[in-house]
Amino acid sequence: MIPFWKRLKKSGARIEAVATDMGPAAVQANLPDATLVFGHFHIVKLFNEKMTKLRRDLQREAENGLGKPVLKGIRWLLLKNPDNLDNTRNEHQRLDEALKHNEPLAAAYY
Repeated sequence: MIPFWKRLKKSGARIEAVATDMGPAAVQANLPDATLVFGHFHIVKLFNEKMTKLRRDLQREAENGLGKPVLKGIRWLLLKNPDNLDNTRNEHQRLDEALKHNEPLAAAYY
């Protein structure tokens, strides 16, 4: 069986864009002129991981004497679509309070 990239080159296909996950090395090596398009899922997943890490780091810092307990329990508020925040649970207020008191978190969120 002929490997994928060799078959593709033999076909004479003109590839203009390639949708890929966050590891495009093989595509870049074999189709250097193609435009890379990253999947929405992978971008959101990466952003959520970075936001969670930042929140954890800030929470650890707060626990070491800065007195910002407002960060506890807001992970899902940060990751939730703002249109889906529940007013009956004061989610808007809790998120706003957390962002107001934590400039690095607010910058990443917005």
